[in-house]
Order: sequence, then C-alpha cells, then structure tokens
Amino acid sequence: MRDIRLGAIYLGNNRCRFVVWAPKAETVEVHLLSPDDRYVELKARDHGYFEAEIDNVSPGATYKYRLNGRDEWPDPASRDQPEGVHGPSAVVDPNGFQWTDQAWSGIPLDKYVIYELHVGTFTPEGTFEAIIPHLPYLKDLGVTVLEILPVSQFPGDRNWGYDGVFPYATQNSYGGPDGFRKLIDAAHNHGLAVILDCVYNHLGPEGNYLGQFGHYFTNHYNTPWGDAINMDDAGSDEVRRYFIENALYWVRELHMDGFRLDATDRIIDESATHFLQALSTTVHDLAEDVGRYVWIIAESDANDVKWLLPPALNGHGMDAQWGDDFHHALHALITGERDGYYSQFGETWQMAKSFRQNFVYDGTLYSEYRERTHGNSPKLAKARQFVVASQNHDQVGNRATGERLSHIIDFESAKLAAATYLLSPYMPLIFMGEEYAEDAPFQFFTSHTDPELAEAVSKGRREEFGAFNWVTDVPDPQDEATFQRSKLNHALREQGNHKQMLDLYRTLLRCRRELPALANLSKERLEVCDFPDQQALLVRRWTGDDQVAILLNFSESEQRISAYLDSGEWRRVLATSDERFGGSGCDVAEATRADGMVEFRVQPRSAVLLEKVTA
Repeated sequence: MRDIRLGAIYLGNNRCRFVVWAPKAETVEVHLLSPDDRYVELKARDHGYFEAEIDNVSPGATYKYRLNGRDEWPDPASRDQPEGVHGPSAVVDPNGFQWTDQAWSGIPLDKYVIYELHVGTFTPEGTFEAIIPHLPYLKDLGVTVLEILPVSQFPGDRNWGYDGVFPYATQNSYGGPDGFRKLIDAAHNHGLAVILDCVYNHLGPEGNYLGQFGHYFTNHYNTPWGDAINMDDAGSDEVRRYFIENALYWVRELHMDGFRLDATDRIIDESATHFLQALSTTVHDLAEDVGRYVWIIAESDANDVKWLLPPALNGHGMDAQWGDDFHHALHALITGERDGYYSQFGETWQMAKSFRQNFVYDGTLYSEYRERTHGNSPKLAKARQFVVASQNHDQVGNRATGERLSHIIDFESAKLAAATYLLSPYMPLIFMGEEYAEDAPFQFFTSHTDPELAEAVSKGRREEFGAFNWVTDVPDPQDEATFQRSKLNHALREQGNHKQMLDLYRTLLRCRRELPALANLSKERLEVCDFPDQQALLVRRWTGDDQVAILLNFSESEQRISAYLDSGEWRRVLATSDERFGGSGCDVAEATRADGMVEFRVQPRSAVLLEKVTA
C-alpha cells in the first residue's frame, strides 16, 4: 500500500499538504477559513486524488473543501472537527505533542486484561483527561488494557460512538486529539495499553459527507445501516486504503496499541484478498517497524475461525476475536433468561463446552434461533485469541433499560459470574463499573440534531426488542437524562457490597496473574467435568506441576461435588461465598488431602478455587 497520508498533513514552518480522494469531482479547492479567508486549488492526481502544498497554514487553521466550485464539505480525513460534524475541519500538528512514552513497547496478548470504557460516562466531566486520575486505580485492580469505545467524531456531544462519521477525527467534546494523546501517554506511563474500538463496517447517518467525494458505499449489499462500505466494488481500492490508513494513523500519531473492530462479520468483501486480511497484514508490518505490540481484535458472532487463521491458510490474520458463546452460555445459565439469542443456551454442558473450546456452536449443532447449523471448529485457534465477558456495552446497553448483570441477579450469582469468566483460559473483558457492581445502568443515548432522524432513532429503539420479553418503557435515546443516568458513581467503590465485589475482582485477577496454572492460557491443559443434575462444573487447569481446580455451583442449593484430584495436598485459595466477599462462608476446608476422588460441599451460586500445594 503506497503511503498517501490522507487529510491535512502539517509539514512544519507554517506549511501544510492537503490530500483528498474525490473522484466524483472535476475540481477541488481548499477553502481556508482561518486565520485568513482564501481558496487554493488542488491539483488532480492519479486515481481521483487531489493534492497541494500550501504556505501560511498553521496548526488550528480551519478549512473545508469546495467541489466543482459549488458545495463545501469537511475533510473526509479530518483530524479534528472543533465545531462538530457539520463544521469545518482543523489542521493538527502530528508532532505537536510531547510524548513521554519512548520506552513503551506494549503488552503481550496473553497478558491482556481488558477494561471496556466509555469516555462520556466514565467520569462526571466525560473527557479524556478526566480519566487520567483513575489510571492508578485501574492498574491496582489488575487491568492491563483500556478498550476505549469509539471516539471518532459523532453528532452532538453524547453517543455510544457507533454513529461516528469522521473516522480520523477525535471527538471534540471528549477533548479532541490532544486530550486523547494525553490519556494514552499517561496510560503508557502507568503500564497500561490502550486499544480503540473502530467502526469500519458503517458510518452514522448525520454528517456523513463521504459520498459527496467518492464511491465509499455500494448498494450491492444490504446491511442494518443501509448501503455497505465499498470494499470490493468499483473504486474500492481507495476506500480500503482510506480505512487502512486510518488504522495506521492511530498507531503512528496517537501511539495506539491495537483495535477492537466492530461487527467484522458485517464487512462484506468478496474480493480475493479480504479487507480484514489486508488491514491485519499492514498493521502488523507497521507494528514491527515501530517495535511495539499492536493487536487487532475482531467482534464477530459468526463463530468462524477464519478470522484468526493466518493468510497462508486463507484466514484474515487477526490476533483475537470476541467469544460470544461463552457470554451467552454463562448469562443464560446464571439468569434463567431464554429470550432472543439466549433461547439456544442455558445448560451446563454448553458452559462446559465453551470452557473447552470457546465456540459452543462449532458447525456440529443446529441453532434453533438461527434456524441453521452455525459456526465451525476453533481447534486451530489458541485460548488467548478469544475475549470473554460476563457483560459488555452491547449486552448491557442493548437491554431495554440498560440493566447491568448485577441488576438482574443476586449478589452471590454476580460473584459466581465473575469467577467463571475471570478464571477461564481466555482473555477477560471487564465492562466499566462491573468490578464494583455499579448501580448506574448503561443506556442507549444519542444527540442527533436532525429532528426526523432523532425521532426515527427513538422509534427504532422501541421496536428493537420484539424478540425479548422485556415489557417496559424504553428510555428515549435523545433525552439527555438517559445519558446522565448512565454515568458512573465511583464513590460506590468504598461502600458495602460494592467494596466487597471490588475486593473479589482484585483477588481473582491477582490469582489469574500469579498462579501459573491460571496465567498459562491453554485449552489443551484444561479438563472440564459436567454435573448436569447438580448444575455444577469442575474445571481443572494445569501447567507443569502446578494445578488448580475450580468448582462452579450454578444451582440455587448447596451441592456435594465429587472431584477426582491428583494425590497430594490442596489449599483453598478463595471462595466467592467467603465472608470477606460478603458471603455467608464456605464449607470447603482450607486444606484438603486428596487421594483420588474427593467430595466437596459447595455453597449455592458460588465458586471455589483450589490449588495443589507443590514442594
């Protein structure tokens, strides 16, 4: 891929190069709005590009492009939209920030513990800089990675981020590109990586001006968001380049450590080299050049190992993907909900199978919900390549009123859910506030300025829950109160059950980090025994001589679980029912001498972690 560097590239000495792909235009001028008002014509280049280097342009200068001497639009590759999606773009100096993370090289994938964070609701201020004082807390919690929900410029000042329309521009109400740089630099200095949730499958409806410039969209495919991004139709070379260059921009200029790519199964590309493969290869090449770990994680519910296979095996070469089956199996088992996609889950054997290989639907099972056989085998993928969670922004925010897991199950069940996924052999993701059972919901909110669009979004939200029996009033996304209700209250971390839940999360993450059998992420060094009549599981994990046993009781009553353990002494590391975690106590002894089969009395809705004592 040739290095085009789209957008307004500040070259220093008050000189700026402007590059825009506009094959629909015969002429393109840059209208420099500040500090003076003037038009400069761009020269036509090959493949529909227009370019010019212009003097007397400094960082902060605002501009638009005028096409064919008529209409003016913001820059598709704008780095900053200080007045929002309908306003002019602004020049940003890529070297204008003094980084202090020169020694930073990133974090290996098997050390990832992800904390999913929405900038607007994480703090009262809702800005990048307001997050910085919380970094020591997150480090102490045991988090290693911040996953920031999309920050590309969206309409208004409140949104989940999936309505972004300027992929390169950092949301102005969050603090713009400089605010984001400050957060990333501070995170690196605290030993925390930062990955960005990027949306390459669609753009939002309001302020989406890309179609004025070029063939960014195609009507050959239907998507939930209208015309698909043009990844394989006429003009698609430059569209693919636009999005790949976007990823490179985040790595080069904002020192990003990786990406979570939204709904990758909705990126439709029938060309010989899939866009995702091209993206992965190019980003990995850049990571090698800069000497840092840069990982690409796919969101996909396709249960297709192709996302993770290398290009030599006709795969997309991505580093990891979300393992939704683990979440669905856990949620249905622990809540009893059987609506929508949860209708195909709810048995302990499914939870056991997901522990073993992540995918429950692996091409061998018929899905009643989908009315077809679903998925393929994940055998060739490694455990560290799957992200698991008990809740995330989608699973919380896409409930009618945004209830968190701790709102719909009791305290003991919430602790059991935490232990189940944090002690799994997969990459864990914590949704912000989950670790202390935050009281605030995470509701769906927008701030569209187009009245017709705003009404359509509100109506669509009400109709979205047809497959779920959640009979309740759906909060209006456009109402600012919906946004305000979703802000975290960090003071809860020091109170009652919230403090005890936080203690449990810290302890679980410390065990995951310090116990060799848990730190070694492996599907091969794992054994799961299913006790369906007792609604319980025994999970054994090991590496070398180090072994752990995890007892999981999903039933509402105490269960006697007979477990075969290697001969020797086993110590109880923790139980979610321990008094220190707000429970009533644990009947499993602190030390157990095993010689084959051992019977344990496990409290209702609880987990117990045992470790074999080695010399």
